[in-house]
This record gives sequence, structure tokens and C-alpha cells, in this order.
Amino acid sequence: MKKYDVIGIGNAIVDVFTQADDNFIEMMGIEKGIMQLVERERGEVLYAAMKDRVQAPGGSVANTIAGLGNLGLRTAFIGRVHDDALGRFYAKTLADGGTDFPNAPVPGGELPTSRSMIFVSPDGERSMNTYLGISSELGPEDVADTVAGDAALLFLEGYLYDKPKGKQAFERAAKLCRQAGGKAGIALSDPFCVDRHRDDFRRLVKDLDYVIGNEHEWSSLYQTDLSTALEQAARDAGMVVCTRSGDEVILVRGEETATVPVRRVVPVDATGAGDQFAAGFLYGLATGQDLHTAGRMGCVAAAEVISHFGARPETDLKALFRKEGLV
Repeated sequence: MKKYDVIGIGNAIVDVFTQADDNFIEMMGIEKGIMQLVERERGEVLYAAMKDRVQAPGGSVANTIAGLGNLGLRTAFIGRVHDDALGRFYAKTLADGGTDFPNAPVPGGELPTSRSMIFVSPDGERSMNTYLGISSELGPEDVADTVAGDAALLFLEGYLYDKPKGKQAFERAAKLCRQAGGKAGIALSDPFCVDRHRDDFRRLVKDLDYVIGNEHEWSSLYQTDLSTALEQAARDAGMVVCTRSGDEVILVRGEETATVPVRRVVPVDATGAGDQFAAGFLYGLATGQDLHTAGRMGCVAAAEVISHFGARPETDLKALFRKEGLV
């Protein structure tokens, strides 16, 4: 019996939201609908330009872990924050939500807690401008044997590959988890991340137990059309999960395949849709569901989070699963 059902490892980022129209986004030179890394000076300019800011603990995998906590699983998150106001806010909010945060905020040093300035346009698209700060220093020394080795499932964030120390932390965590009998998987994060780390990610697809990506990420990984990419992925990976926005989810595990239709809803804020899909899917995986049920759970969780502002669920997800006949 593992201490944790699911542990995440990734960038510990405070999400700062504001609403902005397309004119403002263009005027500020923000690329709409994608995540961009920004330097500290650019981050300060964008932060100062935000009106009616709302902050919440974020980071892609951390959002997923929060969703799993909402579903009642035993969770932990491995990340790095500074001992400043945002870092203490981050750690406390995780703890209040029932997720262990084993690495205490770090005192001293020059880099502040990471933050992502998210501009949400009227169509629900989010334009994310992320200053990595201290989370970029996450390294293997932040991964304790007693934590990563005590997880039934480990969920890893592809963005960690943007820094050598993050890559080392990621690979140490996966090794500890799998050596202790757990399963480790990765979110491909975004097509640009895949472009930057294609060779590493192709190796990881073969080495890890499950890989989650959207249609653009899988096509980028294999540099071909989606159908051909998924055929190759199915040969390479233990389990393949592909989300097609507003269309369907395709899941493949050996000879088992499932296609789950997506129920279209008009998003209030698309932030966190992929993160909460992963939460629902991993809940299904952790509780022994078949692929089709796990995929449906992911879709229900994603639909909940895009129905409101913010990247984490505000409703009891298990109650929604019961309503859909999934539990």
C-alpha cells in the first residue's frame, strides 16, 4: 500500500488572472492562446498592466493534482517556491486542499516564486505569460526517495525539460517511482515544448507507462499527421492518450482502444482544461477503470473547469461522475 495514490512533479507557479479584450492583448504584444516564457522585466510590465487581478496556485501538473485531491485521492506535489508572500500562499493553499507539499518554501536567494500572467479574452481563450523564477531551479535534490518512491502513480510535466536540473529531477522521480513498483507518465505540455525536446520525448514515450498529449503535440512529436503519429505512438508507448479539442479523446493501451466523444460546451475560461482532463483520466487509472470510463471521467472534469474562471475545480467532481453513472 503506497502512501500516495498520485504524486505530481512540475513547476510550482502562482497563476494571476485578468480579463482582457483582443485590442489590449495586441497592444501589449501578447501572443493569444499560447503559453510563452518571459523574462523577469517583461513579467513585471505585464503584471503591472493587469487590472482586477485574481491569484491562485497553478502550474499544469499542480492543477491536475488539485483535481485529484478534489476526487479524494491521497496526493503530493513536488515543486519549488521561494519563502515570499506568493510562495507561502502557494504552499498553504495546497495544504488546505489536502495535498502534501514536501518541500518547504526556500529562504534566501534572488529568484522569487514563479508566476504566470494569464489574460483571458471574451472567447475564453487564455494567453499565458510565465516567469519561471525559482521553480526553474527545481533539481534532483528536491526529489526525496521517501516521496517519489511511495507513489502508485507519478505524473510528470514536460515543461521541466526546459532546464537541465528539471530534467534530472524528473528522471530521478520516475526512476524511484518505477523501481518501487509504481507507474510513471508524462504530459507533453505544448507543441512548442515538444519541438524543443523531441528526441528526449520520443525516448520517454518508450520508457514511461503512459503519455498524455493533444492532437498538435502528438503530430509535432512524430512530425507527421495525427493518424500516423498515433499509430507510431501505440507501437512505442505503454498507454497513449490523445485529446482532440471539442471533438474526441483517443486512448490506446496494447490491443485495447477507446474513443470518447467530447460534449461541446461554450467555455467561460479554457484555462486548466487539459490539466483537469488529466485529473479525471488519472483518477480512472488509479481506481482500475477501463479506458473508455477513464476517458469519460477526464471529459467530465475538463467540462467542469471550463465552465468557470480559474484552472481548478469548484464543484465536487465525484458527484458529477455519479450523475454521469461513472462511479
